[in-house]
Amino acid sequence: MNQHFKNTTLKATGATQLQEVEVIQNLWSGYGKIVRLQPIGSSIDSIVAKHVRLPDQGKHPRGWNTDKSHKRKIKSYEVEMAWYNKYSQKCDETCRGPKCLAEATQGDEVLMVLEDLDAAGFSGRKTQVSMDDMENCLRWLANFHATFLGEKPEGLWPVGTYWHLDTRPDELEVLEDKALKEAASVIDNRLNSAKYQTFVHGDAKLANFCFGKKGKVAAVDFQYVGGGIGMKDVAYFIGSCLYEDDCDKHEDELLEMYFKALREALKVHSINVDADEIEKEWRELYPLAWTDFHRFLKGWSLGHWKINSYSERLAREVVEELNIEK
Repeated sequence: MNQHFKNTTLKATGATQLQEVEVIQNLWSGYGKIVRLQPIGSSIDSIVAKHVRLPDQGKHPRGWNTDKSHKRKIKSYEVEMAWYNKYSQKCDETCRGPKCLAEATQGDEVLMVLEDLDAAGFSGRKTQVSMDDMENCLRWLANFHATFLGEKPEGLWPVGTYWHLDTRPDELEVLEDKALKEAASVIDNRLNSAKYQTFVHGDAKLANFCFGKKGKVAAVDFQYVGGGIGMKDVAYFIGSCLYEDDCDKHEDELLEMYFKALREALKVHSINVDADEIEKEWRELYPLAWTDFHRFLKGWSLGHWKINSYSERLAREVVEELNIEK
């Protein structure tokens, strides 16, 4: 950490010095790291520092070392800083994320000093989840979507998620599924032209949820937050938790959980919309949201475990229905 960043962190925490406790993770493609720090002499026991430093050369694990990829990644960190500056304060305990204590930039480096969610009571991480766990995460998403329903994503991604079609031309170009490739722009347009738009987390996988006691959860990693419909997060989250048989088996149950939570969230946050209407629109778009991610995945990493019979069937049905509507 350079001296400017160190001074920023010391000032934000009231500490006299910083002690590195552990590296939580290295950032994707060699763009820096996330570390846990102990601020000595501070009333704060622990903080998390996200230190972004642009790599000398691309180190993408799947070979996507392109200028587009680099620019997308840089934009994602700008978006995350905008999220913490302008929007994160609107999230209450129902859609909890880390508080941002300070931000700084210098040259090609970025620093975000964040609340340590482990110290705040969200130390649980899970690779396998129960239906109760999934319901708690879906409730978080429902409250997040209700909080930002109808809001314009100024400073964020105009269309959220890291797989958005306009930001993934390379993956579309190499997509071998001709029917899906031809339908990609139609699917994208249908999702983006929906009446009810909100903010999506944009990377709402299981690994980005932190679990606390009594069913409470928090989320991290807001690099791809932006405009969209709630189903993008829901489909992506379910796909990150379940294998194909369980996706099929529990689809109706999980959507019921989400929409029940969304109705409650709309009341709690005093959002004056027709809950029946938003549920009808978003339910119909769920298969398209799933297919939208499936399109990206088949162009990005053809052997990925998420490319399964459930996703293939859903995508095929969507494409066939779109062809009928032409």
